Amino acid sequence: MATASARHILVSNEEYCKELKEKINAGEISFEDAARENSTCPSGAAGGALGSFGPGQMVPEFDRVVFNEEVGVVHGPVRTQFGYHLLIITERS
Repeated sequence: MATASARHILVSNEEYCKELKEKINAGEISFEDAARENSTCPSGAAGGALGSFGPGQMVPEFDRVVFNEEVGVVHGPVRTQFGYHLLIITERS
């Protein structure tokens, strides 16, 4: 079975999510620091780290990105019932 590790940032607003992505991609702030300072998810305290998980353990919108998109790249905004996320896949096997 495939497994992946990822970090994410959760915010309530799509526009703010896009702004954070621009700052991360421009090197103004690290993904981890952006998560600590901005994420409304408890994982923000750990730099957005979600640990290791398999398909079906996260919401479908996450799974689609985490198990299909490029590793090490900031993806998003991804909308779920919780809000808007930026995701970075740190590992996948």
